[in-house]
Amino acid sequence: MHIQYMSDKNRVVIFDTTMRDGEQSPGASMSLEEKIQISRIFDELGIDVIEAGFPIASPGDFEAVTAISKILKNSIPAGLSRHTKKDIDACYESLKGAKRFRIHTFISTSALHMKHKLNKTPEEVTESIKEHVTYARKFTDDVEWSCEDGTRTDIDFMCKTVELAIKCGAKTINIPDTVGYTVPSEYTKIIKTLFNKVPNIDKAILSTHTHNDLGLAVANSLAGVSAGARQVECTINGIGERAGNAALEEIVMAMKTRPDLMPFSTGINTKLLSKASKVVSNATGFPVQFNKAIVGKNAFAHESGIHQDGMLKNRNTYEIMTPESVGVKKTSLVMGKHSGRHAFKDKLGDLGYSGITDDVIQTAFGKFKILADKKKHIYDEDIAALVDDSLIKEENVIKLKSLKVFAGTGEPQKADMTLEVYGDMKKASEIGDGPVDAIFKCIKKLYPHDVNLQLYQVHAVTEGTDAQATVSVRIEEKGKTTVGQAADTDTLVASANAYLNALNKMIIKRKKTAPPSSSSLTSSQGEQKMKGI
Repeated sequence: MHIQYMSDKNRVVIFDTTMRDGEQSPGASMSLEEKIQISRIFDELGIDVIEAGFPIASPGDFEAVTAISKILKNSIPAGLSRHTKKDIDACYESLKGAKRFRIHTFISTSALHMKHKLNKTPEEVTESIKEHVTYARKFTDDVEWSCEDGTRTDIDFMCKTVELAIKCGAKTINIPDTVGYTVPSEYTKIIKTLFNKVPNIDKAILSTHTHNDLGLAVANSLAGVSAGARQVECTINGIGERAGNAALEEIVMAMKTRPDLMPFSTGINTKLLSKASKVVSNATGFPVQFNKAIVGKNAFAHESGIHQDGMLKNRNTYEIMTPESVGVKKTSLVMGKHSGRHAFKDKLGDLGYSGITDDVIQTAFGKFKILADKKKHIYDEDIAALVDDSLIKEENVIKLKSLKVFAGTGEPQKADMTLEVYGDMKKASEIGDGPVDAIFKCIKKLYPHDVNLQLYQVHAVTEGTDAQATVSVRIEEKGKTTVGQAADTDTLVASANAYLNALNKMIIKRKKTAPPSSSSLTSSQGEQKMKGI
């Protein structure tokens, strides 16, 4: 891999850390099923290296890295490790099932981190680099080393540590802007200094890893590439700790749109960017902001009369790239209640779905026919929501069988519900502070449990009063977090199913770890937001 890329001076390696750094976003944890679904799409997307997790962090991370490393056909799986042999061993054990893999190890090098975080001297840090990069190199020739808090590190000390890491066998050297502190001109200077002062720098690829605390993550990454870096670490939708990471879709499309200034290439199939964005958004429960570059709902929308006039005359007047180039299709109204299964399957192909099993297609088609009887127009986004909902397979032990809700003025809001709980039919009626509150109280009565409701969010899939509502619910129990999502033209039905989806995932998590003790329900910010809805 390295020799091939280094021979092409303008080839940029795309290193995705959505499932590692991206998952560190508060509340963005993903199930194993969701990570496997994401990794398949990333593999098809053309990502070079997929950082699948931090194997030592938890049994779940170890399991996910192990599973992902075995299914990737093109992408190289990677695991993150601190400078400890236990971490590196965990990386190897989780990755060894892959034909090729990368171990990514790191240690802080800034004076601030060395003193207050590591309690180590610079000499102790350099010794640790020598010991642990050499140790990681025993398992693979693809070792990446990162100097955490690199942009606040003394440049002379950085040059010394980079030279040592390369000497010990690191083939990729990553310069993280861990706290999102740098600016493009400063980051450019750091990369150029490393090229000028590190004698063996030609033996490795320099990499960028930038955070968005000042809104400069993409700009800093592109500055690094222009200065000579040939790997970019990034995430889909720019998710990540605090303000997030550099957005993969923005970096790739910036280089593709401006080859006159950035004559670089990647292996990314840009037509799958929109699809990848939606899948990650669904898995994390984090909606993509409407004005998000490249993949936002409004990224290719034009409302101004002047803009619309220009677009009708020539699309280039107000579009620097086509929607089709990132996988955004023109809204279609051709699908309806008279459409057959074959047409439905063809439509899935047009929307970028491939390799979907017949049972998933059949389930989604059944939901489509039901939706077509409810809605006048079926949009592409509606169909995508149905398929995405069917793709995540979970062992649902609690299922909604019926729901009636009484709401309005003058009477208390009430919900009548029937659930199938482990095969048994159970019924309940509850009064709540709003219909959603009543629904959730029914669920808790029929299946007693103790969780914190951290997020309750509703958004319309398409326009119109008959639009499907997609509801996202995030619950937390004893440190475990799950995200549930459901779409329906009835917002209240979607709310019930989203909560049950999250609850079923939580039950699965309980099976894998020690069951938490039950206690009284704790109110939370999410519950407060849900009141009155």
